Amino acid sequence: MDKDDYVIEMLHIRKEFPGIVANDDITLQLKRGEIHALLGENGAGKSTLMSVLFGLYTPEKGIIKKNGKEVRIKNPNDATALGIGMVHQHFMLVDIFTVLDNIILGAEPNKFGFLTKEAARKRVIQLSEKYNLKVDPDAKIEDITVGMQQRVEILKMLYRDNEVLIFDEPTAVLTPQEIDELMKIMKELAAEGKSILFITHKLNEIKEVADRCSILRKGKYIGTVDVENTTKEELSSLMVGHSVSLKVDKKEAQPADTVLQIKDLCVKSKLHNKDCVHNVSFDVKAGEIVCIAGIDGNGQTELIGGLTGLENISGGQILLDGEDITRKSIRYKNTHGISHVPEDRHKHGLVLDYSLEDNMVLQRYYEPKFSRFGLLKRDTIRSYSDRLTKQFDVRSGEGARTVVRSMSGGNQQKAIIAREMDRDHKLLIAVQPTRGLDVGAIEYIHKAIVNERDQGSAILLVSLELDEVMNLSDRILVMYEGEIVGEVDPKKTTLQELGLYMSGAKKDTGKEA
Repeated sequence: MDKDDYVIEMLHIRKEFPGIVANDDITLQLKRGEIHALLGENGAGKSTLMSVLFGLYTPEKGIIKKNGKEVRIKNPNDATALGIGMVHQHFMLVDIFTVLDNIILGAEPNKFGFLTKEAARKRVIQLSEKYNLKVDPDAKIEDITVGMQQRVEILKMLYRDNEVLIFDEPTAVLTPQEIDELMKIMKELAAEGKSILFITHKLNEIKEVADRCSILRKGKYIGTVDVENTTKEELSSLMVGHSVSLKVDKKEAQPADTVLQIKDLCVKSKLHNKDCVHNVSFDVKAGEIVCIAGIDGNGQTELIGGLTGLENISGGQILLDGEDITRKSIRYKNTHGISHVPEDRHKHGLVLDYSLEDNMVLQRYYEPKFSRFGLLKRDTIRSYSDRLTKQFDVRSGEGARTVVRSMSGGNQQKAIIAREMDRDHKLLIAVQPTRGLDVGAIEYIHKAIVNERDQGSAILLVSLELDEVMNLSDRILVMYEGEIVGEVDPKKTTLQELGLYMSGAKKDTGKEA
């Protein structure tokens, strides 16, 4: 009987939030042993639908069936009992716990009420070796890279022996090499009979691993297609409702005066008492996009932290338009020409429990334009926020009043980019600016960055997306183990050559980058 093929069926699901219908009569059927992609723009309702399946939200209408029988999933414990696991887009880990403690949390092994970690440790190490998810069980979450944290999330699911695995934007924070690894792991898991729901808006990944793909647009179900017989162009136009250019259109750069100069910069590591950025020197001119490429965890985060004031510098100099700003405060850097789209949008980009309008003026609320005698000019702030959200197509349930925490990850990112680009700046530092964005939004932001360049801004881009690195940059600097090991011209290099620099197999010792 056909029905038995489906391990999960979500039938006519409706989920509403204030001011928005996130899921409007959506039906999704997952076959046993398949990798089923869920594709849609930011805010299309993908994460909401998966959160309904995982018991984080209760739908207003609709039913869920497992193996043909109707089930009620009131909370994540119900989902876990049914063998459903989820890796969230924003990881659900306890920062101060170790990797091992996070994996066993809620499923702690015990004997006579006493915690027995030895067997759990063995099992975690076995799983990590079997699936090539190398982790240090004793490391604290706050001390490991995002790529590592994701491995912990995956191990958490495997440790619980879940048979239905939900991956919500699993590659948003991974390097190309880690993405390849993850794709292999997903295929292995499906081959073992596990069923995978895979939320993404990266068309290459869908083509690589998914069997079928369901498309959502603005909360509605558009259809399900066989991936093998559908092109990337067809997928992208189903997703956004019109055709999208997957290439960055830009003229030759016209670099002018040097805006940013970095001389022998050293930044200390938080983990141990040595530098994780060693004597890095480079400059960025007005009218060019310089990209720092590299595998996550090679000092890029600390370099940008040192530059923006989020990390302590242990040596070297930073000059902005010839002025030494090495020891200046974060606010001074903000008001004197640096805009910064941070890597971690939740930790450094937004105050999640503030409204959208308050987030839009985070660095400017004290300006006479927005406040008088210490009182905020609410009407001005609201109209400013409305202008930016319209210009950058930031979607939210209740407009300027929306609490930012309730917005989709992609719309949170667009809000930060709108704020930073609109501020008066000479240098735009953009770290992973399109992380978690769909093709339509990526196209828009790439155009906006190129436009910034053409208007004379200096742009320092840090990206783990090799396509973005190759398409967007005018010069590429490669970082490996805290040093710049090469400078390449995107028009003359290949992905293979870039990969060799990134893995440390090739060094450009001939010249100082």
